[in-house]
Amino acid sequence: MDTEQAFETASDYIAAIMRRNRSPAEDWSLKPDWADQPRMHNVYPGVTPVPLPAAKVELASLEASLTGQPPSDGGAFTLPMLYEMLCDSYAYGGRRLAVTVNDDTVALPHYPRAVWSRGTASGGGLYPLEIYWVCGPGGPMLPGVYNYSPAQHGVQRLLIGDVTSQVRQAIAPAEAVGDQFLLVTVKFWKNTFKYEAFGYHVVTMDVGTALGTWQLWSRAAGVPLRPLLTFDEEALNRLLGVRTHEESVFAVVPLPGGGGPSPEGRPGLRVTAVPAERSRTVVRHPAVERVHASTVATPPPGDAPADQLKAARPSHSGGSGGSGDAIKLADPLPLDATVRDALRARRSSFGRFSAHHRLGQAELAAVLRAGTLGARLVSDVKQPDGTPELTRLAVLAGHVDGVPPDAYDYDLATNTLLPLGVGVSASFLQRNYFLNNYNLEQVAAVVTVLARPHAVIAATGQRGYRFLNAEVGAAAQAMYLAAAAANIGCGAALGFDNVSYAEHLDRRRDPGGDDDAREWPLLIVMLGHERQKAPDFHFRLR
Repeated sequence: MDTEQAFETASDYIAAIMRRNRSPAEDWSLKPDWADQPRMHNVYPGVTPVPLPAAKVELASLEASLTGQPPSDGGAFTLPMLYEMLCDSYAYGGRRLAVTVNDDTVALPHYPRAVWSRGTASGGGLYPLEIYWVCGPGGPMLPGVYNYSPAQHGVQRLLIGDVTSQVRQAIAPAEAVGDQFLLVTVKFWKNTFKYEAFGYHVVTMDVGTALGTWQLWSRAAGVPLRPLLTFDEEALNRLLGVRTHEESVFAVVPLPGGGGPSPEGRPGLRVTAVPAERSRTVVRHPAVERVHASTVATPPPGDAPADQLKAARPSHSGGSGGSGDAIKLADPLPLDATVRDALRARRSSFGRFSAHHRLGQAELAAVLRAGTLGARLVSDVKQPDGTPELTRLAVLAGHVDGVPPDAYDYDLATNTLLPLGVGVSASFLQRNYFLNNYNLEQVAAVVTVLARPHAVIAATGQRGYRFLNAEVGAAAQAMYLAAAAANIGCGAALGFDNVSYAEHLDRRRDPGGDDDAREWPLLIVMLGHERQKAPDFHFRLR
C-alpha cells in the first residue's frame, strides 16, 4: 500500500492501521537514525528555564480517586497543585538501568541513551507531548505563555502579555472559570521519527495517558479537571507560533479558580520564539499530515456530543458463545497507595514476567476495574461522569488462580468474567506479538481494549478518532497505576496482529461486514508477577 495515496482521512487511516500486519502500509524495514534523533523536549536558545518551586500537596489514594465521587465544585486549582501535578506526571523522575529483554538495554549504560522515568506512560516516544502554560493576570508569574521543561521541571517564558482572551475565544462556547490554561500539543517529528506513519496512532493515545493521569491526580487533590477536546485548533496554533502540520494543540485544560475574565488583550499577540531542532534531517510524512488535517477540519460536534457517542458504544458478546458459566471474581484488591506513589512506582515490565507465581483474582479484578473506570475520561464530549464509554475490556487468561485458560469479556457491574469459549494458548499470543521484549507464555493475563472506531467517527466526524484514542490511552494509564499499586507487573503494547485478535475474540465476525458495527482490539496490556531478584537500578531525581 502506498502511504502517499492511502490515508486521506482518519477513517482510511484506522482501517489501514488495523490491517497493517496483513497489508503493510509502509516499509517496516526502515530503522530510525538514532544518532540524528530529535530532542525529547523543547529547548529555546537564550531562554533559561525557571524552576518550579517544590510544593507539598496531599493526595488521596488511587482507590479513592478511581471509585470516589469527585466533588462537583472542588474550588480553585492552586498553583502548588499545578507544579506538583506536572512534576508527578511528566517531569524526569529518575534514571533507570535495569537488565531486561527490551531492545534498548545495550545502549542504556551510555548517558546519551539514558532512560528517564516519569509517571505517565507513552507508546515509546519517551516525551511525546509538549505542555504549554497560559498564565493570566491571576497567576504567580508575568502573564504570558510558558513551555514546560520536563528535564528541569521548570518553565520557559515564550511570551509576555495576557492572551487568555484568545484562549477563551478559541474554546468558546465552553466556559472557563479562571485565567490559567494548559495547552497540550503533539510535535509530530518527535513521534514519526521512530514510528513513521504509525506515529499518529501511537501519539493520539499518548494524549490520553497524560489526560488520564491528570484526571486521577486532580481528583485525588480534590479539584477535578475537565479537559476540552473540541476548540478552534488553528487559532491556538497561531497563538503558540506553530504550524499545524508540524505541531498542533490536541487538548486544552482550564484550571479552575484564579483570576476571572481579563480585558481584551492585544489582537494577534503570539509566540515568536522557535525551539532549536537537534535533528539535521527532519522528515515530513504527508500521510500523517493529511490524516491530521482531516481531524482539524472536522467541525466540533453539536450541542450534545455525548448523545451522539452513545451510538458508538461497544457491547459485550460474552456468555453467548461460551461453554462455561460466568466467573465471579474475588473482590478487587484495594489500591491503597496514593496516586503520587503509584505514579512513581509505575514502569513497564519488559520481559520480567514469570508464570511461576500465578496472578490472583483480586489483583486481576483491581486492574480491570481501574481500566474500566479510568477510561471514563471526563471532557467536553462526555457526560460529567465520563460516559458513554467508547471502550470495553476483554481478557485472555492463562495463569490466573481459579480461571480456566480462555478468553473472557469483563463486566464491571457484576465483577465477572464472561467466557467466550474460544480458548487461549501461549502459541497464539506469541505468534501474534511482533516484538521481542515480552514472552507472552509467561504472562498471566492479556487485557485487550476493544472499541468501534469507525462507529465513533461516523457519530462525531473525523475528530472522533482522537476522542477514542484518548480514552484508550487513559484506560492503559489507569491499568499501569493499578498494577503498580498492587505490586504486579504490567506492560502495554501496540505491536500485535489486530485482525487475529479480532477474529479470535469474535469468531462470528463477518469479514465482509459493516465496519461501523465492528469491534477492534486497539491495545493489549500484559499482567502478571515478575521474576524475583532481577537486576535493577533506579536513581530517583525527585
